[in-house]
Amino acid sequence: MTANYQVIWTKTAQSDVLAILSYIKKDSPLAAKEIFNKLKAQVETLVLFPERGRVVPELFSQGICLYREIVMAPWRVVYRIVDKAVFVLAVIDARRNVEDVLLDRLIRINNENFIS
Repeated sequence: MTANYQVIWTKTAQSDVLAILSYIKKDSPLAAKEIFNKLKAQVETLVLFPERGRVVPELFSQGICLYREIVMAPWRVVYRIVDKAVFVLAVIDARRNVEDVLLDRLIRINNENFIS
C-alpha cells in the first residue's frame, strides 16, 4: 500500500490561485469555480502520486531536478517533494516567460521554506 503524502500550499501558491480566480471571476463566476475545482482535484492526486508530475523542463535544463509540475493548461502547478510532504510552490500561467518566473520565485520560496 502506498503511503500518503501531505500537500502543503505555500502562501505564494495560494496568492497565485486567488489572483487567477479573481481575474476569471470578473467575466464568469461559474468558470472560476469550475477551474478552482479542477485545480484542487489535480493537486489532491499528489497525496498518493507525488512523482506523477514531470520535472520542470526549464529548470532541468539548468541541472535543477528538485521541482516537478503538473499541467492544467494554461497553468502549471509547480511543487517540491520533501520527505512525506508535497509543497505546492506556484501556479503559473504558461503563456508567461515561465523560466524567469520560476527561477525568481523558486529562489525566493526556497529561502522562505527550506532554510536548514
